[in-house]
Amino acid sequence: MKTADATEMVVLVDDLGRPVGEQSKATVHGETTPRHLAFSCHVLDAQGRVLMTRRALAKKTWPGVWTNSFCGHPAPGESLEDAVRRRAAFELGMELDEITCALPDFGYTARDASGVEENEYCPVFIATAASVPEPNPDEVSETRWATIADLRAATDAAPWAFSPWLTLHLPELVEHFPRHVAHEGASGV
Repeated sequence: MKTADATEMVVLVDDLGRPVGEQSKATVHGETTPRHLAFSCHVLDAQGRVLMTRRALAKKTWPGVWTNSFCGHPAPGESLEDAVRRRAAFELGMELDEITCALPDFGYTARDASGVEENEYCPVFIATAASVPEPNPDEVSETRWATIADLRAATDAAPWAFSPWLTLHLPELVEHFPRHVAHEGASGV
């Protein structure tokens, strides 16, 4: 099994996403969480479906919920695109082709059932798959390819089953998917 480095650092940011410091990832998520830089990524396949993942039950925040393809935190000095590629390989064993930042200014604050707070400045990316997923079980318990229409219907019907960052950014993100993807209604979830 692949595991994350215990000394992984995250970038602390102000409300505009400007770096203001660094802190250990192991200590950044708690009952009060400083604003920090993160990202979310949605991976599309050749058929225009989006890869959904179910977070592993061992995850510290929102264990077992369905979410976008993967998330992460860039290391200090690491570009967001490099961080996206690194986390795709770590969480999903995937290589990516095109990577586009669709929502550069997305941010959110949310608290899970255990009391852990997320407070992230979290640009949202769309990428295309260059390989098939081989999920890291420490990060991902399940995967499923879905159409955007089916994903929207599922998040509308049962928002509690999905990560808060997904339900918050999905309505705006849909406008950034390629037109044939965003408006396709074929079954997938």
